[in-house]
Amino acid sequence: MQDRSLSRRTVLASATVVAASATGVVGVTVTPAVAHKRDSRLKKIISKMSIEAKIGQLFVPYFYGTSATSPSQFDQDRNLREIGVRTVAELIAKYHLGGVIYFSGWANNIQDPRQVADLTNGVQRASLALPTPIPSLISIDQEHGANVRIGSGATQLPGAMALGAGRSLSDARTAGRISGTELAALGIHQNFAPVADVNVNPANPIINVRSFGADAREVGRMVAAQVTGYQQAGVVACAKHFPGHGDTGEDSHTGLPVITHTREEWDRIDAPPFKAAIAAGVDSIMTAHLQVPALDPSNEPATLSPTILQGVLREELGFDGVIVTDALNMRGVRTKYGDDRVPVLALKAGVDQLLFPPDIDVAYNGVLAAVRTGEITEARLDESVLRILRVKDKVGLLSGSPYISPKEVDRVVGARKHQLAAARIAERTTTLLVNEDEALPLRRRQKKLLVVGASPAFPTDATRTTVPELAKAFDELGYSTTQLATGRAPDAAKIDEAVAAAQGRDAVVVTTDNVGVTSAQRTLVSRLLATGVPVVHLAVRNPYDVAHLGDVPASLVSYCWTEVELHAAARVIAGRVEPRGKLPVPIQRADDPTKVLFRSGHGLSYDD
Repeated sequence: MQDRSLSRRTVLASATVVAASATGVVGVTVTPAVAHKRDSRLKKIISKMSIEAKIGQLFVPYFYGTSATSPSQFDQDRNLREIGVRTVAELIAKYHLGGVIYFSGWANNIQDPRQVADLTNGVQRASLALPTPIPSLISIDQEHGANVRIGSGATQLPGAMALGAGRSLSDARTAGRISGTELAALGIHQNFAPVADVNVNPANPIINVRSFGADAREVGRMVAAQVTGYQQAGVVACAKHFPGHGDTGEDSHTGLPVITHTREEWDRIDAPPFKAAIAAGVDSIMTAHLQVPALDPSNEPATLSPTILQGVLREELGFDGVIVTDALNMRGVRTKYGDDRVPVLALKAGVDQLLFPPDIDVAYNGVLAAVRTGEITEARLDESVLRILRVKDKVGLLSGSPYISPKEVDRVVGARKHQLAAARIAERTTTLLVNEDEALPLRRRQKKLLVVGASPAFPTDATRTTVPELAKAFDELGYSTTQLATGRAPDAAKIDEAVAAAQGRDAVVVTTDNVGVTSAQRTLVSRLLATGVPVVHLAVRNPYDVAHLGDVPASLVSYCWTEVELHAAARVIAGRVEPRGKLPVPIQRADDPTKVLFRSGHGLSYDD
């Protein structure tokens, strides 16, 4: 116990943050002299660490449960079955972990802000009980929009493509700062956002609306703004997925995509947002599990490619921050090597953090074996541990208590001023694509509405779905609404039911979600148009839906289906606010993809 206490004092005493404090601005330029002094302090900490502790600092695994020490029996059983321990506290102790990642839903880590704060405090108590007590860098994927982990109680913000439609660097920066402020209040100091991929492929199954758009320069500007916002709030931002995942028709969760861009195309399309992120001082960059022959003819996945990570990212682009893998349980990185070799090869390629190994024991011991045989040197471990400690130092984790105050959680997370700012930002992103004969805004006499169509569940709450929430938004604006969720694949009976429900209504608002060439949603919209009742179309995810729907008199896109976007869309349709969004991607014609239906930058207002 005496040695442990001494080590704790050493960590705290030696970790005065130079660039920022936990409440200060992160991203301030550090002079070489100051950086050298900081690194000297951190190297003293590293010198006291065992090999096992150094390896543990590199891993960021998942776990089950809402509590660090007393999750439900169900979650304890899942932990025991999959990771060999019952709780995350035991996991941290066994593998000397440097961090963990929170997930909602399947992992059951997140219920509400107070519970997350308690979980964080439990994680940090476990981390500070280690032989070398270094606080955990707790991570999350809180991109907003389509990819949200903390829902209930936290401020929901428009996602990347919506912000791209807003074209406001101030709004992108503010959204990052609000999100970062709430994450920091929960003790989460690494967010795997923003997405820096340029979505030039409308069929991209994994990036899509998670991207800011299809123009590399505009995406770069937005990425830099979000990096600044997050890091001003004391959160480590992470630009992803290097070297670029925007032009693929395959999901790297299930396969190994190939990016066929030439080197010139990569320089022009994929590289600019990552260069912008680096110029903005981004602290971490996530790799992609895909092949880019123009960058590495060996066709190693980028995550395992020294040519891409050391040669391009470190040497050409000059990035010396933390490189983190995309999740190591994804098929894209497991196609050629076993789970014991993947983390070893990633480290040899230049990675620092190993995210979400499918089997932490296999991965950890694979790295340990590589160190013991000399395949990975201790000096190589020290390089990555130093980078990780730098960001822990930078966000204030080493300069004081890492514990979270419940009062601060209540004051900050979901604060009214944050909610109001999010609502105003969302209004500026809603995009009006079609408005024939001034179909919108709705007339004063059009009070009886049918809200119908695809009704995907909220990203973090399956009990809340799109159509009821949109109907609620119109009810709050004084409309009398009838609602009918028909799903993404309505059958003939459901379509007939929708047509019948439209009778006697003053207008129909029909939602769509990922309409394709053979989608039954096309039939639904066509049949509703044939009723003669005025129809307003709202794409709640992809802006590309409108290309498949024929001559709709009014069409808008919200880019996502969470509460903040749906309520903003309702206010735009009702005429309470002007539509201001501009398409951040072009929309090709469905019958001839070589021709553009709506160019990037298109977006109507009610004055047009």
